[in-house]
Amino acid sequence: MEAFRQHMGLVAPLDRANVDTDAIIPKQFLKSIKRSGFGPNLFDEWRYMDHGEPGVDNSRRVLNPNFVLNQDRYRGATVLLTRKNFGCGSSREHAPWALQQFGFKAIVAPSFADIFFNNCFKNGLLPIVLSEAEVDHLFNATLATLGMKLNIDLARQVVEIPGAEAYQFDVEDHRKQSLLNGWDEIGLSLLQADKIRAYEAARQTREPWIFS
Repeated sequence: MEAFRQHMGLVAPLDRANVDTDAIIPKQFLKSIKRSGFGPNLFDEWRYMDHGEPGVDNSRRVLNPNFVLNQDRYRGATVLLTRKNFGCGSSREHAPWALQQFGFKAIVAPSFADIFFNNCFKNGLLPIVLSEAEVDHLFNATLATLGMKLNIDLARQVVEIPGAEAYQFDVEDHRKQSLLNGWDEIGLSLLQADKIRAYEAARQTREPWIFS
C-alpha cells in the first residue's frame, strides 16, 4: 500500500449528502475479480449521460457537463470535499478502489459510513472528518477560488488552506501509523514475520505429526 504522509491537491466539491456506494461505483461494475480498472466508472450514473456497463469504451460516452468532476476547473482534483454520511449503503471495497483509481488521495466530509470509512484506511485513502461549519467554509472557499488546493499533513493531523485557515482532524493512532508507513493488513502481519517463523518452528518440534 502506498504511504500517505503529506499531500497538496486540487479540491473538487461534491455538494451532496448521503452518497451511497452504489452511486460511487454502480453494482454492474462489481463483476470484475480484479482490483483495478474502476476509476473510469466512478460516479458513473452522474458522470455520463447514458447507462454504463463493463467493457464499454468510456471515451465514446457523452459526459454530463453539469457534474462537478466533468468541469474543467476541477479536472485533476485529488481531494474530494463532500457532505455528511458519505459512503453509506452496501459494503463494497470497490468504492475506495474507484475513488483512488480516479486520482483521489483524500476525502473531507462531516461524517462517513462506518464500513466505507474502515475500507478507506485499509486501502491507503485518507477520510478526514471535519465539523459541518468547517466543511461549509471549505465549500465556500472552493467555489470562490479557482484552482483551490488543500494541504493535508497526516503527521500533524492538519488540513490547511495555503496562507489561510488550518483545521485539526482526529485519526486513531494505529490507522495513522499504518498510513504513514504504507502498511495494509498483510503488511501489518509481516511485521510479525520473525514471531510467526519462531512459532511455526516451535510447533513443528512440539507437534511433528502435523507436518509429516
